[in-house]
Amino acid sequence: MLKPARTPIPECDQCLAKGISIFADLTANQVESISETKVCKHYRKGQIIFFAGDSPNGLYCLQRGKVKLYKHGKDDKEQIVRLAKAGDLIGYRSLLSGETYSAFAVPMEDSILCYIPKSVFLSLLTANQNFSMRVLKLLSEELRHAEDRIVDMAQKPAKERLAEALLLLKDTYGLKPDNQTLNVVVTREELANIIGSATESTIRILSDFRQEGSIDFVGRKIRIIDQQALLKAANLFD
Repeated sequence: MLKPARTPIPECDQCLAKGISIFADLTANQVESISETKVCKHYRKGQIIFFAGDSPNGLYCLQRGKVKLYKHGKDDKEQIVRLAKAGDLIGYRSLLSGETYSAFAVPMEDSILCYIPKSVFLSLLTANQNFSMRVLKLLSEELRHAEDRIVDMAQKPAKERLAEALLLLKDTYGLKPDNQTLNVVVTREELANIIGSATESTIRILSDFRQEGSIDFVGRKIRIIDQQALLKAANLFD
């Protein structure tokens, strides 16, 4: 029986993710240098990209798919600390700081990631000021998100955190053509691991949201029926 053909990986100058990534400001020669040195690989859903404690020798650019980054907390419970989409960089903070990876990276669906060597990335930082500023902005945004997350975890109840997580999934991955269904499949356990709550509590709150008419379920997928109600539940109104 023939194996299915692998999806061809485009050159960097033809990559659809390039325009929405921090590589958008690179010159044609700089894009070519990445294209010549990158190594791209298909990862299956659940296949570990890198482990916490590994030493980085490069960074990953998510060409296609969805990836979660998580740490192990108390009782080895998974805590999702970041969600990545096409065009996002993964592992660059550890590379810049010279530290080992602080989290595990795992695809939430079949994905394609391109690995860019450390020497190429650092040379681009030196040669292209706009690129360097994009990286600094990215670091600043991640720091702000981390600070906001700390406040949410400390002060918001689980229902507010879950409503905010559903809106985060919408903003990160978008909606299906019906303009309601989240364009990502997340398990109830993954939702619990995003908000730092027990799976049973998360399931109960999801049921409450459904009864209130804020969301509905389509198989394993979640449909946002009333975004304003979720915003109110998340306490995000000014």
